[in-house]
Amino acid sequence: MILQKNQIFKIATILPYKENYSTDKASATSLWVTEFYKNSKFKKNNFIYGHTKLKKYLTKNYININLKNLKSKIKSTTNEYANKLIKELNSKNYSIIEIHNRPQLLFKLLEKTKSRFIFYFHNDPISMKGSKTISERLKILNSVEKLIFVSEWVRDRFFLDIDKKLQTKTEVVYPSVHKQKATKKQKNIIFVGRLNHSKGYDLFKEALLKILDEFPTWNAYSLGDEDRRSIFISHSRHKEFGFINHKDTLNLLNKSEIAVVPSRWNEPFGRTALEASSRGCATIISGRGGLKETTDDAVILKRLDTNSIYLEIKKLIKNPYKRKKIQRNGRKNVKHLIKINTKLIDQIRENCFPRFNVNYIKNKLKIINLYNQGQKLNHRLFNISLGKKFTNGFVRNGHDVLEISDRDYVRNNKSFSLIPNRNNFQNFLLESFKNYNPDIFFFGHTKNLTLDTLDKFRSINKNLVISQWNEDPVMPGLNYSKHNISNINFYADLVDHNFITTHPSIIKNKVNNKNFHFFFVPVDKNIERFHVYKLRPKNDLFYAMSHGVNRATLKQGTEDTRINFLDKLVKKIPQIKYDFYGFSNKQPIWGSEFNNALINSKMGLNLSRGKPTRYYSSNRIASIMGNGLLTFIDKKVGLSDFFNKNEIIFYSSINDLSDKIKFYSKNDKIRSKIAKNGKSKYFKLFNETKISKYIIDISLGNKSSLF
Repeated sequence: MILQKNQIFKIATILPYKENYSTDKASATSLWVTEFYKNSKFKKNNFIYGHTKLKKYLTKNYININLKNLKSKIKSTTNEYANKLIKELNSKNYSIIEIHNRPQLLFKLLEKTKSRFIFYFHNDPISMKGSKTISERLKILNSVEKLIFVSEWVRDRFFLDIDKKLQTKTEVVYPSVHKQKATKKQKNIIFVGRLNHSKGYDLFKEALLKILDEFPTWNAYSLGDEDRRSIFISHSRHKEFGFINHKDTLNLLNKSEIAVVPSRWNEPFGRTALEASSRGCATIISGRGGLKETTDDAVILKRLDTNSIYLEIKKLIKNPYKRKKIQRNGRKNVKHLIKINTKLIDQIRENCFPRFNVNYIKNKLKIINLYNQGQKLNHRLFNISLGKKFTNGFVRNGHDVLEISDRDYVRNNKSFSLIPNRNNFQNFLLESFKNYNPDIFFFGHTKNLTLDTLDKFRSINKNLVISQWNEDPVMPGLNYSKHNISNINFYADLVDHNFITTHPSIIKNKVNNKNFHFFFVPVDKNIERFHVYKLRPKNDLFYAMSHGVNRATLKQGTEDTRINFLDKLVKKIPQIKYDFYGFSNKQPIWGSEFNNALINSKMGLNLSRGKPTRYYSSNRIASIMGNGLLTFIDKKVGLSDFFNKNEIIFYSSINDLSDKIKFYSKNDKIRSKIAKNGKSKYFKLFNETKISKYIIDISLGNKSSLF
């Protein structure tokens, strides 16, 4: 299911049956939903469904499901609630249905609605109907687009006895608050929660009575209720408010010096602790369940008993410096902010449901471009960086690009071994991917990207397009090509498209994936900036090698046919002024030094490794033709399909090449004209903007051709 062009992105939020979505008795789930709704960019198109008998709703978008017309008391109200929801949801065509905390309700809606689902766990899954068993939890995991938990503790409980590798489909989004300014405090100790044994109210009671007797200037509040009440605190300086609305609760927290959250049970999160700490209370917590995740600035009880609570309160009273420090840090260092976590939820929603149909959207894409930027080499290859040309082209086509340099990350974070760094790089990639949420993942010439990471990208964004590029040769009979084909083949099964600089017919039956496309190495107006045909260079012929040669000396046991070819050429026409680099013990050159040498020659030779191969283009031809040098190339490469003899010089043999070099070295006017035509034609056919658009069109499944 893909969101169509004019379809409104609508979200239905489903609360548990009898959830009090009300200003009078709002629960933690209701507050969670409310706060994130108010700050969401989808606010106008998000509707909240529930059932409550209370009339003062927390937000205007709430729709109460009426269950008054039940014909039988025996009939399940939960089933009736589900049936009415199904009827309502199917009539509104929601893009996403978000269900909170009721697995059984999820299963019922899954059967009879067509929307995509996100499920939120606010409590221990092991304790809830529909998620107690491993099979039930796996069913939930496989049925939804995303599982969201309110704490790591809750997520850990869900994955009890389940492989943690499946967590890629999940996210922890904590209950959150806004940052608060400092407020004037009173000597108050506060307890917020149900007044029962599981919340540790009995422990708090005994500790508090001792404190109030020992420190007569201090007072205490208890906020909460309990249907089967058995614990009461009787003291002149203790005031019990019962259940009060959330706003008034926060106001009392603002005024209080110390808050105590001594829960015995494993709190799924512990919103009270977060709110107390963020509003400047020196907060004491038991640390049970998810309580430790609420704040880094709470006092955690080493033992959960009356005496421990008493001693920690006493320490805070007698040490105002420590108390104020905890208060200040808790307020300043809030871990879970509504603004940040709302963006996370909205991002999850967008990832779960495609925001556009790739068949009609042709601009404003987000693209991750992964390639080696060469930081280790001090960017000496900036002038031939194909990855950079792609980025420039994408941007000039109106898209946004996030560049990531794989080798630089691994090298710059190097320890004793590169292996741990590659693992760290995967985590970096995944987090970057989640934060950026690209439409296209585009990469080339890497082995630092793992197949597992690519697979995780797919699980995060099902509509992601993955394309791989490679500029190195895939020529028959060339040992280097075998290695290169192996690198391409490594990712071929997981990518949608492969872009290579050789005609795809050359590697037919040599790779797993047949979705291969030819592209010509582009020129870039900011990189190929020179107009050599206007100059009077001192040299005749330029040629440079840098790859396949180690410090201008071939590796032992290797051979490069280009060297033999060039040696023969020099012997045939020794009167020509050559400027060759990268062989015969002459060091390779890069960067500005490369450019300076390039523009000091009238002509350039586009000679590649191995036998001439159809359409093979490299950065060499882009550098030579793009900067306005007269360019020679073997006619067997087939570039006569794109250029004529008035734009590029084709040769059939070394003798033919020798004759033509001699001729054009002496005829500057003709040479300059052809070089100018060649540069103009190259920029017209294969500039960075056009090539990048072609790659995007192909990647998105649109018809496109370079020819």
